[in-house]
Amino acid sequence: MRSVYVAGIGITTFGRLEYPLAEIAAYPAMMAMKDAGLTDVEQVYVANMGGGRINHQTGLASAVVDTLSLTPAGAEVIENGPASGASALKQGVLAVGSGMYDVVLVTGAERMREVNNLDATDFIATLTHPLSEYVYGVTLPAHAAMFTRLYMAKYGVTERHLAMVAVKNQNQAMANEFAHLQQNITIEGILDSPEAMTNNPYVAEPLRFFDCCPVSDGGACLMLVSEDAMAGVDRPWVRLAGVGQATDSHAVAERADPTELTAVRLAAERSFAMAGCGPADVDVAELHDAFTILEIAESEEAGFFGKGEGHLALEQGETALGGSLPINVSGGLKGRGHPVGATGIAQAHEIVTQLRHEAGARQVDDAAIGFTCNFGGFGNNVVCLTFVRER
Repeated sequence: MRSVYVAGIGITTFGRLEYPLAEIAAYPAMMAMKDAGLTDVEQVYVANMGGGRINHQTGLASAVVDTLSLTPAGAEVIENGPASGASALKQGVLAVGSGMYDVVLVTGAERMREVNNLDATDFIATLTHPLSEYVYGVTLPAHAAMFTRLYMAKYGVTERHLAMVAVKNQNQAMANEFAHLQQNITIEGILDSPEAMTNNPYVAEPLRFFDCCPVSDGGACLMLVSEDAMAGVDRPWVRLAGVGQATDSHAVAERADPTELTAVRLAAERSFAMAGCGPADVDVAELHDAFTILEIAESEEAGFFGKGEGHLALEQGETALGGSLPINVSGGLKGRGHPVGATGIAQAHEIVTQLRHEAGARQVDDAAIGFTCNFGGFGNNVVCLTFVRER
């Protein structure tokens, strides 16, 4: 397989966007083309989960390629729930790495705030098993809450640890101009003060309001190219070096141990194996913290910390900017936001920005290897990516 490089990147502000879905996908793609200085695109992949259901927009890839005036380039939609973005990047790697194309755009977009929060919650809940979960009212916050209770009992994680993730990530988002949440929070304000229950009520106990990511609109894009095409690009050479994907039982209750995120572990192992490195080599990571507990659990499953030690590393400041492994310095899903189809590409956008050393106030010193974990369903379809700066 040929090497695959990131020639250009683009992203929108996350939050509420008053633009058609196709434009939300096209805008960061234009940014990526401008960033790379390349417009001769052969293939476009569009990551999206909700266009047909909540925006009444099908055939999104065709609309995007036409909006960008890139016809007759090939175009497809990639849907893998909240892991759609990283799955689309996987397809881009296969397309360029195989030699079929030299220049591919991978853009992701979602316009989730077109519906109210109840409808958005129900839309995401369709990821659950239709016969053993969804029909009984199971939602993703409910899954996360049950997982959190089990994790607390097994490893000693507390609500304070969850609040520490929330404070770290939301406050780190303040250095990200594209992030949805631009509000400093404190442990006292969301957990310890008399007003904490008002400020931070339970959503699904033990998860509180600030333990959950916001519902966001937004888009992000990476341009993936061959080595020959990269030779003409005036940007640092960042290679998408490793792709790993794994699945797990659709119904969480069917797993031998519901506290084990097996698909995360396997996807991370496969990504590192392809890239020829390991967890100890990673300088910066973006983990899928749709709920605060997931950052802790994924940091362990990916091999950064031992099982049951992720919350201890958090306590010691190891996962904050300046720590041994900064995690979610972009704000993560918690602070940057979570437009589901765009999230995996937004994670990759942050890692490329870090490896180019262009992240400004949130820059991780001398970052050369970065990692992302894009978590689909409740861990039943996970895609991990490893990026390496070569020059």
